[in-house]
Amino acid sequence: MTIKIKKTIGVFILSLIISLFLNLFASASQDRVYGWGMKPGKTGEKPDVGQLYESILSRHNAFYIDKTTSKRLYLTFDAGYENGYTSKILDVLKKHKVSATFFLVGDYLEREQDLVKRMVKEGHFIGNHTWSHKDLTKLSKEEYAKELTEFEEYYRQLTGKNLVKILRPPAGTFSERSLKIADELGYYTIFWSLAYKDWEVERQHGSEYAYNQVMKRIHPGAIILLHNVSKDNALALEKIIIDLRQQGYEFEPITTLFMPEALYVNGF
Repeated sequence: MTIKIKKTIGVFILSLIISLFLNLFASASQDRVYGWGMKPGKTGEKPDVGQLYESILSRHNAFYIDKTTSKRLYLTFDAGYENGYTSKILDVLKKHKVSATFFLVGDYLEREQDLVKRMVKEGHFIGNHTWSHKDLTKLSKEEYAKELTEFEEYYRQLTGKNLVKILRPPAGTFSERSLKIADELGYYTIFWSLAYKDWEVERQHGSEYAYNQVMKRIHPGAIILLHNVSKDNALALEKIIIDLRQQGYEFEPITTLFMPEALYVNGF
């Protein structure tokens, strides 16, 4: 065997090893699990989610903020169960003509049918928070799809409408792979840029506390995450809406993020 042939074989083997290593690295990177979080900015400034998260989301149909410089806001609620405050929240939204998004799980669809129908009737969006609140990063593609389609089908039976395909991963847990599957299933993944620890129903601190937590973190383009189980949120919501509008902010339906042509006619 000539030296030239030996070198060619050596280069081929080395290329094969490098390719194998890169494929293994890419696969591991795809499966790496992250928890959504951020460093809050000063009032009026967007939070810092870091370059890694920015890079990952940019490759997918995923949002955590409206990156325009306009003072648009998107009000979203995660609703895993009912704690008696959702009707009050809906009353405030109706009074002030704000379209919000409620990310629900399957159990909420089944148990709170009248509230869900009211949400839809009054111009709000229902988002898919999965059927059983499972960690999507741990599911096979088939299991993942089942979590979303079961929700879609029940929603269609309940309301007579097709679900707008927006998804909020349970607990904000995601991976590059889980976002890719959401893309393939036709979903927009919606994270958030403003939230606070409001879900502990035994540790509520009063409406003023809730108001201050939102107002000190507010920024143009914010996707606000609140939980419907919070008494503080229900009591503070009206003042939050009024005062933010006085500051020049406007509440937009969630579809504005991915339907800039305003294809959705607000229910109000």
